[in-house]
Amino acid sequence: MNTLESIREALPGYARDLQLNLGSVLTPTGAPGLSERQIWAVALAAASASRNAEFTRRLQALAAQHLDAAHVNAMNNVYYRFLHLVEDEEYAKLPARLRMSIIGSPGIAKADFELLSLAVSAINGCGSCIASHERQVRQHGLEREAVQSAVRIAATVHAVARVLESVSGEQLAKAAA
Repeated sequence: MNTLESIREALPGYARDLQLNLGSVLTPTGAPGLSERQIWAVALAAASASRNAEFTRRLQALAAQHLDAAHVNAMNNVYYRFLHLVEDEEYAKLPARLRMSIIGSPGIAKADFELLSLAVSAINGCGSCIASHERQVRQHGLEREAVQSAVRIAATVHAVARVLESVSGEQLAKAAA
């Protein structure tokens, strides 16, 4: 059975803090300022950004009861992270030539879209994207506590995905030995 508890139990003993954090940050009490829908949307966006397909599928199954199809959307900001890190303003003057129509019409509340984008940007380490999305989230009326909650969820979900991937790799290595 796929439950949050089964995901937590799959974590090794050294990841006890992650077990506890995962059980906490995905609740309204553990993510102040966010609705249940926002909590699960951020968690799913963070899982997608973690690039652990199995974990993402498991989390998506859990999130399905809280989300509609429009919330299930992968986001990527590699191009903008490049612009931020390259330290050459001339690149920003060039057209991106990438389709990004979802930014203008995400199919979900703009505040929620910005919140998900913020979480993914935190995982991907794009400073300019983080700053831009945080400003947008705040302009849409969310408080700093909600921003912090979203980033805490992203940090926890991303760490869990990485640990589960490591444990899976260790199990494969043992099986091959």
